[in-house]
Amino acid sequence: MTQFTDTTISHRIRAGFSLITAIVLLSACSSAPVAPTSALNDAREAIAMAEQAGARQHAGAELDEAQQKLTQAEQFVSNEQMIEAGRLAREAMVVAELASARTESAKAVAINREMERSAEALEEEMRRTGGQQ
Repeated sequence: MTQFTDTTISHRIRAGFSLITAIVLLSACSSAPVAPTSALNDAREAIAMAEQAGARQHAGAELDEAQQKLTQAEQFVSNEQMIEAGRLAREAMVVAELASARTESAKAVAINREMERSAEALEEEMRRTGGQQ
């Protein structure tokens, strides 16, 4: 049978506390929030798509707001405030998508008006030529 001395028990207790401290420190490091890279990339892509769709002309205010939110998100990443950065990046993406939707709506309205004008012109032409036959 092994006999434990006060020194052996003391060493084991210290080793146990050291192990627990190491585990706590490692878990604290692993739980630190990471940069919202995916959300930032999604926001950048949504803004680029809105710009390509012509949002500067049709939804400039929304496009500007999306870009401002993205800039703020990037600043939060620099300040290691990842949760806030992720929230702002998602908001930037949503606002950019809104800009795209408003742009598409404005384009559809313009096409509809042009089609109505063309139909009216055709009807007028038919009235003029229909009476001459």
